[in-house]
Amino acid sequence: MWKRSSEPMIDAHIHLEQYTDSELETMLHGLPEHNLHSLVAVSMNLDSCIRTQDIATRYPGRVKPAYGFHPEQPVPAEEELAALILWISQHAENMVAIGEIGLPYYSRAEALERGEAFEVEPYMRLLDEQLALAARLDKPVILHAVYEDAVTACDLLEKHGITRAHFHWFKGPEEAVLRMIERGYHISFTPDIVYEPEIQALARRYPPGLVMAETDGPWLFEGPFAGHPTHPAMVHDVAAAWATLHGYSADQAKAMLTANTARFYQL
Repeated sequence: MWKRSSEPMIDAHIHLEQYTDSELETMLHGLPEHNLHSLVAVSMNLDSCIRTQDIATRYPGRVKPAYGFHPEQPVPAEEELAALILWISQHAENMVAIGEIGLPYYSRAEALERGEAFEVEPYMRLLDEQLALAARLDKPVILHAVYEDAVTACDLLEKHGITRAHFHWFKGPEEAVLRMIERGYHISFTPDIVYEPEIQALARRYPPGLVMAETDGPWLFEGPFAGHPTHPAMVHDVAAAWATLHGYSADQAKAMLTANTARFYQL
């Protein structure tokens, strides 16, 4: 699909460090060809942060790095977390956000489905510490917090006085949606906005000034994207679908989503 327009877009959330070097070379050198300005590259843990930093160094201006510990994995040991916090503090000048951080909704659901106990409290402490770091460094945060976890995330954001929050690929209850809108938190839509009615319904009601486009690559999508590797150019399809829901032209939508992303991340 990948419809081209006059407006170069930004992929607001992608895991670049999970692509191979050859994939990265083709992808990042080809951004202008696909009418893309830059990509916000999130991280999973310390090793992931280091690789993301290396990619950003090799492709200056095109990769905007974010550093953090993703919640859908075992909680790090105390010394491992301390090392990560120190590393992020030392490299804060060149990062655009703390992320990806949040709560382990899917890991918890899978454990409970297997009849296994799942301790949430360590993940709460992990998120709390990373939000405290974001507050100290005055950086926005990129959140993996869906469904009921979004309400908890809102509580912790308010505790730390953080107003610049990006809930990526958000799905959540009415309570969370209303609270997030009131607080001015941003969300982003992936290519599943093209074919998921639940996501389309959320897109219709969330304020246009608080919306961004992402791919979450290399995560694979269904519908018209089935069988295709995830490429950041798919944000053009996100924008086109979002435009249809709001009655904008594709170019208007691309300009709006890009401006929102650039403003939020101060790009």
